Amino acid sequence: MFVAYLLFLAETGTLLLASFFLLAGFSVWRKRSKGSQLEIVDLGQRYEERATQLLRARLPKKAAKQLIKKRKKSRQEAEQQADRGCLYVIDFKGDLRASAVETLRQQIDVVLAARQEGDRVCLRLESGGGMVNTYGLAAAQLLRLREAGLELTVLIDSVAASGGYMMAAVAQRIVASPFALVGSIGVIAQIPNFHRWLQEHKVDFEQFTAGKYKRTVTLFGENTDEGRQKLREELAEIHTQFRELIGRYRPQLDLEKVATGEAWLGEKALALGLVDELATSDAWIQRAAEEQKVLALHFATRPGLAQRLGLKAQQAWDGIWSAPRF
Repeated sequence: MFVAYLLFLAETGTLLLASFFLLAGFSVWRKRSKGSQLEIVDLGQRYEERATQLLRARLPKKAAKQLIKKRKKSRQEAEQQADRGCLYVIDFKGDLRASAVETLRQQIDVVLAARQEGDRVCLRLESGGGMVNTYGLAAAQLLRLREAGLELTVLIDSVAASGGYMMAAVAQRIVASPFALVGSIGVIAQIPNFHRWLQEHKVDFEQFTAGKYKRTVTLFGENTDEGRQKLREELAEIHTQFRELIGRYRPQLDLEKVATGEAWLGEKALALGLVDELATSDAWIQRAAEEQKVLALHFATRPGLAQRLGLKAQQAWDGIWSAPRF
C-alpha cells in the first residue's frame, strides 16, 4: 500500500513538472513571437477628449457644442503646421541597475527612425541613481538624440539624483518640480564583510585571483588597508569622470559647489544652476500640447513569474552588496 502511494506521488509529481515546463516553454515562445509592443498615445487628443467631456457636463448643450467645435478647429490648425514638428514623450523610471535602459534604447531607436523637421523629445525621468556602467549607458543613449540634432528636455517630478542627474545633465534643458530632489553628484560603494563571523564559526574562506588588484575588498575575506585605499582611488577616478561629464554639458555650474554628493530641492537646484525651470511634467507637457502634436511612446512588456522573482532577489542582493555606483 505504501509503495503504491509513493508511485502515485511520483507520477503526480512528474505530471506537474511536465505541465510546468510545457507552460514555461509556451510562455517563452509567446513572448519571443510577440516581442515588445509599441504603444502610442496622443496626449493632446487625450487632453481635448477629457476637456470636451467636462464642457458638455458644465455648459448648456448649444454653447458646449459651439465651444468644442471651435477648440477642435484651433487644435487641428496648429497640428497641420508641419514646421512645428512633434514632441515625443518617453519615460525612464530607474532602479539600481537602470533596468529600463533597454526600453529607453528602443524608444530612441523609434524616434530617430521617424524624426522630422521641428521634432523634439522630452524625457520624464525618475531615478535616485545606481550602477556606474548602466547609468553611463543610459546617458549615452540620450546623447544619441543630441547628436541627431533633436532638442531634449528632461522633466523631473520627484527625483533625479546621482546617475539620474547624469542622465538629465546631457539634455539641453532640465525642468524640475519645486520639491524634486536633484543633484547628488558623487560615488558610493558599500560592502559588508563577514570575515570575523566566519572565523568565530571556524569556517575557512579561500579566494584565488590573478592580478594584484583583481579584488580589492571582499565579502568574506580579510580586507586590507591597501585594498581599501585602492577602492577609494577607483571611486575618486569615477567621480572625476562624472564631474567632467556634468561640466561638459552644463558648463555654467560651479562644480566645486555642487559636485559634493549633496542633493537639493527644486528651488535651490534652480538657484545653483542644476535645473533651468520649475514646473511639473504635467504643466510643461500640457503647454507644449497647445503648440504642437504630443505623442507618448511606451513599449509594453509583461515580465514572467521567474523574471519577477529573479528581479526581487537581485534587488535584495543589491541592497546588501553594492558595486561602485552613482
